[in-house]
Amino acid sequence: MTIQLDTPVSRPRSTPAVDLLEGERRLCRLPGDGPDHPYELFVLTPLGRTLGAEITGIDLRTVPHGKLRSELHRALLEWKVLFFPGQDLSSTQQRDFGLLWGELETNPMLDAGDTADVVRFGTGARTFENIWHADTTFREAPAMGAVLRMVQAPPFGGDTLWADMAAAYDNLSAEVRVVIDDAAAVHDMVPGFARFLDPVKLQRLQDRFPPVTHPVVRNHPETGRRTLNVNASFTTRIVGLPVAESDALLRHLFAQAHVPEYQVRYRWSEGTLAFWDNRATQHYAVGDYHPHRRVAERVAIAGDRPF
Repeated sequence: MTIQLDTPVSRPRSTPAVDLLEGERRLCRLPGDGPDHPYELFVLTPLGRTLGAEITGIDLRTVPHGKLRSELHRALLEWKVLFFPGQDLSSTQQRDFGLLWGELETNPMLDAGDTADVVRFGTGARTFENIWHADTTFREAPAMGAVLRMVQAPPFGGDTLWADMAAAYDNLSAEVRVVIDDAAAVHDMVPGFARFLDPVKLQRLQDRFPPVTHPVVRNHPETGRRTLNVNASFTTRIVGLPVAESDALLRHLFAQAHVPEYQVRYRWSEGTLAFWDNRATQHYAVGDYHPHRRVAERVAIAGDRPF
């Protein structure tokens, strides 16, 4: 089946499978996007239209339980990525915070911190996350979310961007949706890591993490949102389509993360903690700070298989 994307007759595109069209976009944080429900135990400051909020007024060195944990979880589902400036947590305290949301997963592709389930960025390859991606979609059950702590911020640059992939799905044309709504795609760890691992380690990890298949559009297990579930790091093809057609459609779907209306951009300071919903977002770490160092530690929370 050939995908024909809507294109103005007066302005033909040379690459219609990739191009994005100008005009009004539907921007909803949650289904229905009704009136805001206030948060009682902290101050929440929105940073973007559909995602991104800064939270102040709490000290995460005391692990949040009960109503505070419940309110933070509601904020995560609503805003998809939360920022906690000036927390200055230890690695152990960061792990304790992540464990409130489930078991932590290890990532043998990345440098370990103090423990195997804490990874440290800034000690190996200078930059390798400056591509739009969701974490560990090459696993049968990709990460539910992640908690990243900025240990050493560069004097300039090193921002991270997140994109709302539910908003991206909402604004796809009906013609594209009818093709992808029940489609599946192959996710493979090799494209994202082949250039950064030696051949022996790469082969060992390929044996441990063979390619998996996930729906192109997943249902968020808590909000019910339909969310675009392919990314440029790990998605290699759409099952059942000819190679050329799969490649063209994936280029179009990958391009959705580049729309500024779906994004929030955050400038880090040392001690800031970020907590994001990996089921609803993609992110991009900007590599513009060299020769300065940017050191961060991350824990990932194990998730479930997309459906």
